[in-house]
Amino acid sequence: MRSSHLPRYMKRVIIHTDGGCKGNPGPGGFGVVMVCGNDRLEFSDGYRLTTNNRMELRAAIAALQRLSEPCLVELHSDSKYLIDAICKKWIDGWQKKGWKTANKQPVKNKDLWIQLLSAMHSHQIDWRWVKGHAGHLENERCDELANIAIAGKILKADLEFEDERI
Repeated sequence: MRSSHLPRYMKRVIIHTDGGCKGNPGPGGFGVVMVCGNDRLEFSDGYRLTTNNRMELRAAIAALQRLSEPCLVELHSDSKYLIDAICKKWIDGWQKKGWKTANKQPVKNKDLWIQLLSAMHSHQIDWRWVKGHAGHLENERCDELANIAIAGKILKADLEFEDERI
């Protein structure tokens, strides 16, 4: 059943994401491969101090933010943290509890979860977990892109994470 606010015809986009760090925390990066029909886009970004989980979230956010119109999205990630939070509806519970976990602790990476919810808003997304480092071609490419970003000379500041540590 289609939501009334979504166009009748929606482009189908397949997104593959991966994030990682050298040390955790440490320098981190993410890689994304997006495919729509015969079009393919690859991109990555690196951060000077962050965590694996933040990079997994940033990969999904960056990919969804690249979409210029509502789409049918199939998003593949090797992050159980990301996939389970969405598919097992942890994120719904966190919001209802004022961004607290079941143990009444503050949800880690709240800033990115909020960005992800915003990026997801206009799309219909099928979240799919893939086993990392298991020969999945697109996941391996995303891992490679993430590592290239980490090795880059210009790394962004993950300000929310760095500020949290001060």
